[in-house]
Amino acid sequence: MHFNYLAFAVPVFTGLMLLEYYAGLRTQKEYLFSFDEAVANINVGIAERLCDLFTTGAFFYFFQWIYSEFSIFQIQPGFSTWILLFIITDFVWYWYHRAGHRVNLFWCVHVVHHQSTDFNFTVSARITVLQAAGRCLFWSVLPLIGFPPEMITILLLIHGTYPFFTHTQLIGKLGWLEYIFVTPSHHRVHHSSNPQYLDKNYGDVLIIWDKLFGSFAEEKEKPVYGLTKPLKSHSFLWQHFHFILEMAISFKKSRNLKGRWNTIFGKPDDIDPRIRSGLERKLLKNNHHSLQTISQKNFIRWQTIVSLVSLFLIILFEYYLSTAMIITAGLFIFISLIATGAMIEQRRWIFFLEYIRFCLLGSFIFLIYPSYNLGSFLLGLFTALLLFYKTLGNRYYSYLYQEVDKQSN
Repeated sequence: MHFNYLAFAVPVFTGLMLLEYYAGLRTQKEYLFSFDEAVANINVGIAERLCDLFTTGAFFYFFQWIYSEFSIFQIQPGFSTWILLFIITDFVWYWYHRAGHRVNLFWCVHVVHHQSTDFNFTVSARITVLQAAGRCLFWSVLPLIGFPPEMITILLLIHGTYPFFTHTQLIGKLGWLEYIFVTPSHHRVHHSSNPQYLDKNYGDVLIIWDKLFGSFAEEKEKPVYGLTKPLKSHSFLWQHFHFILEMAISFKKSRNLKGRWNTIFGKPDDIDPRIRSGLERKLLKNNHHSLQTISQKNFIRWQTIVSLVSLFLIILFEYYLSTAMIITAGLFIFISLIATGAMIEQRRWIFFLEYIRFCLLGSFIFLIYPSYNLGSFLLGLFTALLLFYKTLGNRYYSYLYQEVDKQSN
């Protein structure tokens, strides 16, 4: 059988997140983990891994096209060339990452990675497909130099694994390693919003670039994590698009070419912070009107597990699924992620998403076992659910969102 064994990254890294959580409990550092933040972090990671099914091949062929048409050299794999590729890749990453913090065009896709007020392994999952596309543009210099796309792909898989382990508060300083490699201590500084730590420690594997180019800071004061202005929302959509919306409004309001140029290529500070405040008042009304119930947390927990298992199975059996099956399953997962974020926000429109998810699940089953009888049954079931939509919705909301006085009884 032909499996995509990259699928096993899902249970492996999820298992490492759980190990870190239980290690925190054993060392009485459970405060390092919050339920809402962990779920939001994992949801972002699930979306990115899902998008990889559609984009990884495109990135590879993009590298292949540059290599075959424009490469300066024809570099062959060997010990020295692998070392050279690693050093250049890490160097390019440094400049991509630096641009990702200092240029709005790149910050608008990188900001998602810095929104969490927690700092643990789950935060490493906060990568978006748009951020991956931005990195791809920077890494296109590698095939241009003459590194084969196969070498680049293997190296990027290895290079991309290392940062996972720097997102933790359970590991202190690591002696002489602090002088050469990016350590958890260095990366804690990078993720903090303390004034003296802003725009520091951009390195991915090697910290030497920060020391060479003046962006290094040692961890001294306890870091405070998240954005300088906390997002205060776990909405899947808001997390991904709030800064893009801020840029769009800023661009529209700009009255001259300089203002529009700064909106796109300037620093995040060039965006008027009042724009986000206005968007929050308009789009994030009435958050958290009641306490989270045990039912709500359990529902969110199981929905996240279903999304992870679904992602694992789709990647594992990718070569056996039709395009229609992958798209249908992908939409099911995406709607699940939006619904989960909306549950945390306690939104009152998510039963509609649940109905869409149910229809997508039925459609996926029909794609696997197409038959007239099954199609007729599913169509009848979808229709029946519509007829009792309001009644079922009220029961659904009463199960998830109990008022504070009911919870205390």
